Amino acid sequence: MNYHVNQQGFYGEFGGAFIPEMLYPNVEELRQQYLDIIKTESFQEDYLKLLKDYVGRPTPLYFAKNLSKQYKTKIYLKREDLCHTGAHKINNTIGQILLAKRLGKNRIIAETGAGQHGVATATVCALMGLQCIVYMGEIDIQRQAPNVARMKMLGAEVRPATSGSKTLKDATNEAIRDWINNPIDTFYIIGSVVGPHPYPDMVARFQSIISEEIKKQLVEKEGTENPDYVIACVGGGSNAAGAFYHFLEDPNVNLIAVEAAGKGIDSGESAATSVLGKTGIIHGSKTLLMQTEDGQITEPYSISAGLDYPGVGPLHAHLFQSGRAVFMSATDDEAMLAGLNLCKQEGIIPAIESSHALAVLNQKQFKSDDIVVINLSGRGDKDLNTYINYFNL
Repeated sequence: MNYHVNQQGFYGEFGGAFIPEMLYPNVEELRQQYLDIIKTESFQEDYLKLLKDYVGRPTPLYFAKNLSKQYKTKIYLKREDLCHTGAHKINNTIGQILLAKRLGKNRIIAETGAGQHGVATATVCALMGLQCIVYMGEIDIQRQAPNVARMKMLGAEVRPATSGSKTLKDATNEAIRDWINNPIDTFYIIGSVVGPHPYPDMVARFQSIISEEIKKQLVEKEGTENPDYVIACVGGGSNAAGAFYHFLEDPNVNLIAVEAAGKGIDSGESAATSVLGKTGIIHGSKTLLMQTEDGQITEPYSISAGLDYPGVGPLHAHLFQSGRAVFMSATDDEAMLAGLNLCKQEGIIPAIESSHALAVLNQKQFKSDDIVVINLSGRGDKDLNTYINYFNL
């Protein structure tokens, strides 16, 4: 089975570009040109140079000695938390800003939930001298204040989304409205493997540097390219798409995607789309989506601002439906405790998103000689207030 996107922009039955007529020229321009542009020598040269000298890649693949001892298996952490801006998001925004410049766009818009993608977009706009407008849910603005301040310091305008749940979904709606109204000069940098084709494929390609490095680094450390397991958290799913990308066609590598169960899968306050979702269309893409009987989107919930998206990207919907990836979930409590455990065991404070991936270690038994790679998608600086309140620190 093929796990990469087909010519029509579908992964199995999921994907496509279900968009208003007004957006058709923008999306079509991108679809026709993105592969030709990113495959050119000059693009690759610019992209890889910035990843090395500006982002700080390759990020380490760190053997977590204490964690490995605790769980009696071999655990490696892919340290995306050490990227410039504190998360994997910068891998994608560097790629998309180079694409925007080559398409002659001078106004950049983005959506953000936890603020990491907003910060990464504001960062590359400052670097390239382009106007930046970031849409962010009003609730997320309150709970991610440090990231809002960072975006403003980097010269971005942060516009609150005040409709619906006032979180990521609504910020995305606002960004799409803006794009419809400003089709000529505006480029929309989407932060995850969601949205209309070609975005899910494009974002996955820019994030695939993660799995490309994992393969090289494992040869050096273990004498093999392939781990037994790759584990990553999934909201929209860009860090997981990047960590899985070069292993998709190899059935010997087990892929585990971890969603946010919130206060429990059946609590009514959850974001575990694979369990709770059914096929629907959101933000221009056919995918698995949490919705009511009559197709209204159900509000997701997670203690982590980056995982409360009501759907998953179409690649992940396909990986789930085909059985290629195992989807698990972690509650707020399980994630917070797993995050604190990493702090105490390894001296690394993870983003709460990444803590969901770590929670799998308490849910699944691994063999002593298994090589388990966990993608540590971001660092916990932005979440300190949530940690403080949760643990009464």
